[in-house]
Order: sequence, then structure tokens, then C-alpha cells
Amino acid sequence: MLAYITWTASPEIFSIGPIHVRWYGLMFAFGFMIGFWLVRRMFLAEKAPEAWLDYLFYFLIGGTVLGARLGHVLFYEWEYYSTHPSEIIKIWEGGLASHGGVIGVVTALWLFSRFVSKKSFFWVSDKVAAPIALVGAMIRFGNLMNSEIVGTPSDRPWAFKFVNATPAELAAVPRHPVQLYELLSYLLVFGVLLWLYWQRDAWKKPGLLTGLWFIGIFGFRFLWEYFKSDQGGFGQALTTGQWLSVPCVLAGLVMVLVARAKDV
Repeated sequence: MLAYITWTASPEIFSIGPIHVRWYGLMFAFGFMIGFWLVRRMFLAEKAPEAWLDYLFYFLIGGTVLGARLGHVLFYEWEYYSTHPSEIIKIWEGGLASHGGVIGVVTALWLFSRFVSKKSFFWVSDKVAAPIALVGAMIRFGNLMNSEIVGTPSDRPWAFKFVNATPAELAAVPRHPVQLYELLSYLLVFGVLLWLYWQRDAWKKPGLLTGLWFIGIFGFRFLWEYFKSDQGGFGQALTTGQWLSVPCVLAGLVMVLVARAKDV
């Protein structure tokens, strides 16, 4: 007999009248709150002005949400959203693309560096690398609760049968819980980057933590794409997620090599 886990979780935690509190939004906010606390500790340790934190928070929130949402719309479901533009703002229903989020975050950090800190891009990007990996993990937990971004069919005993997945054919058979694979991978990246920052003074090598973030996050993303059901987009030989991950990993490698070369 095939063993699997029947997943019937509801996307909503509770609702009061027109107010619906969903796991996706809560996990997104939870990740940002912890991330803000971690970055604050880094600012204090390096004696950076605390007043910059509020600016950084708003820049990151705006960049992450706008970039990730527009990335999903443009990279994965433009055919749908081009005819349903009013649906674009409904981020609480899911639909954020990590690659678009990266574009938004990089833009936000550049603006912060240019107009607020007056320091190098890597000065701030190395500090937010680990917290952003945590936010990514929390988002994947939200995807799990939404029964979205499900995996390919699987006969493994840890496979999930996503009863609430849509379209209906995705709910018919057990599938890889690829959301959990990514969640655990991103938590690993988060832990390693945090350890390197505090225990190995990696922040003294500008660009190292940022480069490792790109390699870790998008290296894992490339791998787990093999276990995902079709997410749409322009992928052929590789999925859309894999095509978009390749330049991110290469950029990360360049950052790491440059950062390490400065020590030679």
C-alpha cells in the first residue's frame, strides 16, 4: 500500500468578518520581523546609526513585495494577468517570484546605499543576506499552507497528497513536498551565513556573504526545480526558475572570488 501524508491544511488561520488572516502573509511578516531584529544587532555591533534602520526596512519591504510580485506576473503568468490586471495587487493569495524579489531587493539596497548610508552596496547587502534567506524560508512555509508550488508525483513515504491544490489534477496523486525541501535549504543557508558573519567576521570581506547567498539560494533553487510541477513561464530544456537561477549563481561566484582575492 502506498504510504503518503494527506495534506489538508487551510491557507487561513482565522477570519473575522471581511478580515482574513492567512499563513502566507503572517509568515512573510514574521520573517521580516526577525530579520529586522538581526540586522539591528549587526548595526549596533558595527556602531552604525540606528536611524538608518527604519529607512532600510521600508526600502526592503517595498523592493521585496513589488519586485517579487512583478516577477511572478511577468516571468510566470503574464498571459493571465495581462487580461486580469486587477488581480495583480492580490499578493495575499500567493504568487511571489524569488527572482523578481531579488531584482527588487538589489534595487532597494542600491537606493539605500546611494541616498542614505553613503556606503558601498556590499556594506548593507552582506548584513541582510542571512535575514533574507530566512524570509525566503518563511515564504515557502506559506506556500506549503497554500498547497501551491507542489512537486512532481512521488511514491516516497514523505510524499504529500495536497487535497486543496488547484487545478484538481494536482491533488489527485501524492507529490514531493518541494516547499519543504526549499524551506529547509534556505534555513541552512540562513544558519551558515549567520555563523560566518558572527563567528568568522565574514563582514570584513565585502561581497563574500552576498555572493554566498546567491550561490546557496539559487543553487538550491536550481536543484529543487527538478522536483516541481510545471510552474509556467518560458522554460524548455530548463524550467523558467532554472534559467533565471543560472545568472544568479554565476554572479554569486564572481562576488565570492573578488571578495577572496582581496585577501591575497
